[in-house]
Amino acid sequence: MKFNILDRYIISKFLTTFFFALGLIIAIAIIFDISEKIDDFIEKKAPFNAIVFDYYLNFIPYFANLFSPLFVFISVIFFTSKMATQTEIVAILASGVSFRRLLAPYMVVAFMLAGLSYYLNGWVIPHANKTRLEFENTYIKNPYINKARNIHRQIEPGQFIYFESYNNIDDIGYRFTYERFIEGNLVYKLKSDRLVFDSLNGHWLAENYSVREINGLNELLYTGHKLDTLFNFTPQEFSQRENKVETMDMDELNTFINEKQIRGAEGIQFDMVEKYKRSAFPMATFILTLIGVALSSRKVRGGIGLQIGLGLLLSFTYIMFIQVTTTFATNGNMPAIVAVWIPNVIYFVIAMYLLRKAPK
Repeated sequence: MKFNILDRYIISKFLTTFFFALGLIIAIAIIFDISEKIDDFIEKKAPFNAIVFDYYLNFIPYFANLFSPLFVFISVIFFTSKMATQTEIVAILASGVSFRRLLAPYMVVAFMLAGLSYYLNGWVIPHANKTRLEFENTYIKNPYINKARNIHRQIEPGQFIYFESYNNIDDIGYRFTYERFIEGNLVYKLKSDRLVFDSLNGHWLAENYSVREINGLNELLYTGHKLDTLFNFTPQEFSQRENKVETMDMDELNTFINEKQIRGAEGIQFDMVEKYKRSAFPMATFILTLIGVALSSRKVRGGIGLQIGLGLLLSFTYIMFIQVTTTFATNGNMPAIVAVWIPNVIYFVIAMYLLRKAPK
């Protein structure tokens, strides 16, 4: 497709309105964020350089990408409805340009922004989040405390561990059990009152332990006070907040999910939702662009206020729908991929209906 004057005009309007609206809301968000966190910065003596470069410099791409589909939608509604009010859309269609051809420059910009969003989501923002979240954990949030009870994990195929509780401050697990199975049969079982991590040699120390070794009908049982041993898990696995996955790029996240699936670890639904959101969220840029053009290309009485209001209503219901379905995925039995993509599917159907009703 060759770009003509009309294409360049629409692309220019689209990009100018989008980046202006996004820059304005980012500035407002930073001001509100500073006013909310200024007491924490002062109380914990956060360095000025860390506030600017570690926190806010990494906060901007995270916030911008998070709300980019919404501001794509608002931008399309705003400048397209303005074109319709000034009878530019009518003149374009009357000149012989089809409505489908009119959509082409919108789709070009949507493709550019969606591609940028996917790249940022998958590889750039996770690394920026590492620095931002480290700053938050140091100067804003309280130290993380693992409050989980009755922790069950598969650390390798056929190898399972259990903690009644785990103290991540001192790296001590209480009421620990380790079991090893071969072909479904229990062959080794270790129980201890406490499992303490020795950071000097990287080993685990089982205190007040008992061991059962089973070989067919033969069984060996012995006990002791301390046992130096190795396991295929680390204290860091019990000291991570849920948002830790936000610091992983797509390659790291896929590896992390595969390891958790092998181990049978808890919380994998949250990780799967994060994975699918990174591809589903940029697709919303296309869908909301189509809805925006369909809603705002008709000239209506009373100016653009009604169109902008209706557009905002649709966009906020879309965001709310995403939150509801992802909650079902993380706390219920809905598959993560279904929960993340179903809002896109439903709103794509809405977009197709509105395009059919748009003036041609």
